[in-house]
Amino acid sequence: MTRKIIHLDLDAFFCAVEELRDPSLRGKPFAVGGKPDERGVVASCSYPARRLGVRSAMPMSRAVRLCPQLIIVPARHRAYSEVSEQVMQRLHNLTPLVEQISIDEAFLDVSDLPDDPEVIARRLQKQIRDELNLSCSLGVATNKLVAKIATDVGKASARSNDSPNAIQIVEEKREAHFLSPLPVIALWGVGPKTAAQLESKGMRTIGDIARQPEGDLVRWFGKHGSDLARHSKGIDDRPIVTSYEPKSISQETTFLRDVRDATTLKRTLRAQADEVAKSLRREKIGGVTVKLKIRWSDFTTLTRQKTLTQPTDQANIIYELVEQLFNNVWKNQSVRLIGVGVSGLGEMYKQLSLLDGDERERKLQETLDKLDAKFGKDVVKRGSEMNNEQ
Repeated sequence: MTRKIIHLDLDAFFCAVEELRDPSLRGKPFAVGGKPDERGVVASCSYPARRLGVRSAMPMSRAVRLCPQLIIVPARHRAYSEVSEQVMQRLHNLTPLVEQISIDEAFLDVSDLPDDPEVIARRLQKQIRDELNLSCSLGVATNKLVAKIATDVGKASARSNDSPNAIQIVEEKREAHFLSPLPVIALWGVGPKTAAQLESKGMRTIGDIARQPEGDLVRWFGKHGSDLARHSKGIDDRPIVTSYEPKSISQETTFLRDVRDATTLKRTLRAQADEVAKSLRREKIGGVTVKLKIRWSDFTTLTRQKTLTQPTDQANIIYELVEQLFNNVWKNQSVRLIGVGVSGLGEMYKQLSLLDGDERERKLQETLDKLDAKFGKDVVKRGSEMNNEQ
């Protein structure tokens, strides 16, 4: 049976939510993100701002230079999550085969529905517009790869001065024909470095890759060469994945000003270890590898890690390891960013040799988690934090 896959992308989602809150923003160049004098970056920007050169992930200071009249709106992530959930609920009402890949993107497998996929896509687009007042673009194809690229092509081809609100259909057996004239960078899995390597060998379009012998691609790019050969012909048999197991849990902080004070840095690591441990306990999992990420003022970034013999979900253990890693690398340098992560995740289990003290610590942490959830994270503080505030 031919699969019917739809990729949905909410157009300038953060900005669209902000326009619902403040309709006066419509038609104006504005960006959601941090302040330019606080190392803010553009999380999203309106289409009028994009026409003036502003882009997502751009430093806000540069965005303001490109567009002096740019309006900056602080991000409201809780509001975006709530609206995203409303969108995703409508997708799940249509089919249980929904793969959400970000707050504003998802794949749907509608193969079991009797209607033509284009009809389904247009009906879904209208429903989201009518019920939530949001614009979305959709790509329709026989697989995820082509559906996603179809959405990108549809949005790029839109002639509207407002949101694209595009729908791009790629019919069965036309996948390779559709992909052929597109630049190699449009192919999933091809970043700037791979694109440069492909172009150095005379391959500038996806069609150029498709015409290349697979053996040559494997010789040049290893296993990735096989993926390039298949994907360039529009072949992709990956299923819709309705749930994911997290590979890691982490917390990062970018300071408004570079920090050189050891007490401040270690206090930040302590708070991050607490949040990571809390997330682990919430998911009822533990991790065996603790990682430190640190970025100096010159943007040089280091990662260091240590591995335990058994999984943990305890903040004290995570902090103890990450503090050791920090002490090994920090030599009084200024720090721009610092972060704590835990990977090697799996179910927690209680060993027979578990010490009573460890069990008391776990029960204490569980009690603190409940207090945080009920009264807020600042209701209970460590003695070290209280001392720092005095």
